[in-house]
Amino acid sequence: MKRKLIVITTGGTIEKSYDEVSGTLSNRGSVLFKLLKRLRLPDLEVLHRDLFCKDSLDMTDKDRQMILLALENALADRLPIIILHGTDTMAITAQYLYDHLPELAVPVVMTGAMKPFGFEDSDALQNFTEALAVAFLLSPGVYISMHCQVHPLPGVRKNRDRGTFESGRDIESS
Repeated sequence: MKRKLIVITTGGTIEKSYDEVSGTLSNRGSVLFKLLKRLRLPDLEVLHRDLFCKDSLDMTDKDRQMILLALENALADRLPIIILHGTDTMAITAQYLYDHLPELAVPVVMTGAMKPFGFEDSDALQNFTEALAVAFLLSPGVYISMHCQVHPLPGVRKNRDRGTFESGRDIESS
């Protein structure tokens, strides 16, 4: 039996691409299907909701409202949800979702990357793979999943010095 899951893409470093002609790194479109091609998931059906593709430093409250609306619509399917998001403001968006969705029936797992997918030392595929796994294991709530750790909301913050996330209620994956 196939399992199903929803992935909402919003951009961020995980979805940035390098343009050799211009020498720039920017959000040009979702890399979700490139990530999925690198994994063997014969019993998983991914339903993709491409919301927008921007650096999270450029996100506004209106963008967070769009994510909330997309999430509210996706929740009707009662499937686990992953949101690909930039790490710079991921904790802000996660807290916003936590504050506006007090009665979740499924886990909502946010993830991203410190280095873009496609870079040799990127953490994108690792973080996405971990988010896929925990999305089916966690109880309903809002979480940030990065670097073998799952952080339940509220109280999650990005530790810029360490390049990862932390909270007082960390759940370490084994």
